[in-house]
Amino acid sequence: MESVKTKTGSNLERFTNDLKKLVNEGDTLLKYISDKNKVSKFNNGYEMWYSESVSVIEILLPKRKDDFILYYNNAKDICIRKIINAENDIFRFDNDNINTITLFQNQLNILKATERRLESSLFEIKHIVQADLFTNELEAAKELNKKGFLRGAGAIAGVVLEGHLSQVCKNHNIRITKKNPTINDFNELLKGEEIIEVKDWRFIQHLGDLRNLCDHKKVNEPTKENIEDLINGTDKMCKTLY
Repeated sequence: MESVKTKTGSNLERFTNDLKKLVNEGDTLLKYISDKNKVSKFNNGYEMWYSESVSVIEILLPKRKDDFILYYNNAKDICIRKIINAENDIFRFDNDNINTITLFQNQLNILKATERRLESSLFEIKHIVQADLFTNELEAAKELNKKGFLRGAGAIAGVVLEGHLSQVCKNHNIRITKKNPTINDFNELLKGEEIIEVKDWRFIQHLGDLRNLCDHKKVNEPTKENIEDLINGTDKMCKTLY
């Protein structure tokens, strides 16, 4: 139990520090965009800051995500210089226009609100503890697989994947009408709401098939490699799909 507490504290501390770092980077970018001699530094760092900030806001303040993106789109509309390449639509802020500075300030304020949200609620405890529990369960599944308890290991990994997909649906306010939804049900909902791409939908579908192989006795028995694929795939989804 002590190790779980230590790990949870470590994750919480890391997440908090990462958010503080993102806010500090925003403050620095604000200084750059306000200085005609340093606006190029702002343009070089803004895109990465924006992408990371959107991900944080989507988790902590999902209702403000659209506002955050809208400020970005509005800034693009009033920018003087715009560079188009084959892959991306890249724009550069014009700090001669006070509106662009204001738009960025608004974005930074939303990010700072997520920091206050994290500090003033139990949100992070719920989600980080859940992540730690999933990690511990997957470690247990790996040990069972090593010792030859294939179906048991696969069943545990399947429960973890199902639980994570359920939480992802909740994170995106997706209504779940089925009484006892399965991995496939969650997968279809996430695809229908365009939360996941087709390649991820197919990957999760494959993981669901492996889980079913473990839960239902059929002619074909799951192999150690099947279970490893299920465990590793579940771990990947837990770390990349929110």
